[in-house]
Amino acid sequence: MWADDEIKGKILHKLIRLGKFRHSHTAVDNLPKGFPKEIRGKVKEMVDELKKEQILFIKPTSYGEEVSINTEKRERIMHYIDVFINKN
Repeated sequence: MWADDEIKGKILHKLIRLGKFRHSHTAVDNLPKGFPKEIRGKVKEMVDELKKEQILFIKPTSYGEEVSINTEKRERIMHYIDVFINKN
């Protein structure tokens, strides 16, 4: 079973690999891709939590919401990624 911090770590790891910092965004709908189907709802909840923690910047668009990483939250980001990587 996936823990909340592991899910957040995988989301952030994915965004870093794709280079989604500050002015480079990706659609929120892309974030659950790559997760097992049974936890995709949980992934959306974790995205909302990352937004509340101000780890993800939000960019509203006409076709939906896009996000990028707030690099000022580096310590918290690395904590979540470490939890994800050390689980695997």
